[in-house]
Amino acid sequence: MKKILLTTFASVLTLALGLSAVSAQERGESGNNTRGGGLQNGESTRRGGWNNQEQPQGGVVGRGQEQRRGQGQGRGPGARGGSGGFAASEVPAPKKMRESLSEFQRANLEVLRQQMLVGAFMYLEEAQSESGSFSSSPRVGIGPTLVCAIGILRAGAPIDDPTLAKALKYLESAIREDGGVYSEGGRLASYESCLALVCFDLANKAAGDGRYDATVANAEKFVRSTQYNEANGVSPDDERFGGIGYGAGDGTRPDLSNTQFFVEALREVGAGEDDQAIQDALVFVSRCQNLETEDSPTASSGKGSDGGFIYTFVSPDENPAGQEVDGGLRSYGSMTYAGLKSLIYAGLTKEDPRVEAATNWIRENYTLTQNPGLGKRGLYYYYHTLSKCLNVMGEKEFVDKDGVAHDWRSELIETLALAQNEDGSWVNDDRMWYETDANLVTGYVMTVLTYCAEEEREGENPVDAKEESTK
Repeated sequence: MKKILLTTFASVLTLALGLSAVSAQERGESGNNTRGGGLQNGESTRRGGWNNQEQPQGGVVGRGQEQRRGQGQGRGPGARGGSGGFAASEVPAPKKMRESLSEFQRANLEVLRQQMLVGAFMYLEEAQSESGSFSSSPRVGIGPTLVCAIGILRAGAPIDDPTLAKALKYLESAIREDGGVYSEGGRLASYESCLALVCFDLANKAAGDGRYDATVANAEKFVRSTQYNEANGVSPDDERFGGIGYGAGDGTRPDLSNTQFFVEALREVGAGEDDQAIQDALVFVSRCQNLETEDSPTASSGKGSDGGFIYTFVSPDENPAGQEVDGGLRSYGSMTYAGLKSLIYAGLTKEDPRVEAATNWIRENYTLTQNPGLGKRGLYYYYHTLSKCLNVMGEKEFVDKDGVAHDWRSELIETLALAQNEDGSWVNDDRMWYETDANLVTGYVMTVLTYCAEEEREGENPVDAKEESTK
């Protein structure tokens, strides 16, 4: 992938204000475009200090203006639409920032994408607790804070941005003597440490001074120790082999979601596709696919053969999509994108039967309106895995079963633009996987939007590039 110099927030503001002569009617604006949705004359972010500098791909850098937030709308724990403990039925549906997109907005999706990121950051800026956390309660752990910090870093915040610095300081308090980064009690030790490995690696690169070298090295060593593999006394014929669960130790149940975070984290910090831990993970990932392979014969596993992926076969009752009529575990969207991404990270090419089968499943089920197999459940986690997977595939356009080519980045921007709330956040109506927590979901979306950057379309297809290099 080419290095990407990102447009500064100041230039986005200039462009937005320069276009102010275009009538609101022509742009399809309602006239009450508020926080983060369309930058208006006289409004800007509260804090200056984002410099014009090279940042992680897909981000937005340079905030030197001042924007007012609505009075009385602090977003700490318990605030409406934030990460408090209200039940969905107790909270009025948040007002959307945009009811529709005009031709003008559709023609300027990169500007819209960056405005959405700015609005998201401003929401999180207000939602952050005094401790630096974005988590709603001790029960959910540090995961939401890690997701938000990763989104903020990928969006281009410099290491000294106060909101980011506060979040990182909070996360530093979760660094343990064993090298892991996890909440008290360690119930989610592996999951949280995999996210932390990515987070502190991004922060280390943003800082450029090696301040997190030891944290990254120790976290990598810790997450490797949580895998079921021969180094940890588990043989390849054990159904858990290669997998990762939420916690650490022999009692945790491995699943594809945690295993894909593990593979991604190792690749993010420089592990190659032939790394033994990634190859071991490939065994578990393949066993989660509804496809008969040497590692996963469908006859003995009771699975289907549609090429999609399930959550876990170790504990079949935990598969959220349930079972097919014939009793096989049903594939669903977010896990299929997670599985396919992991296959590619492990070095498989598009000619491999596992990649081909998973790609065909996606062609049959491509949609942005739901998480296929689950409806609205886990919708934003679905967007999260979809954007990462299609980016790794190098797909500028994805062709569905009907031969329709989808510019998935543009489609995602448009879908998320219409789903963004007036305060800059996103939230799911369905509670599954804590997606009624607007902080968590907004963190997901910030990362998704960085994969939708205009510049990402110029990247080469890593699968094709690998094949070319071996010819």
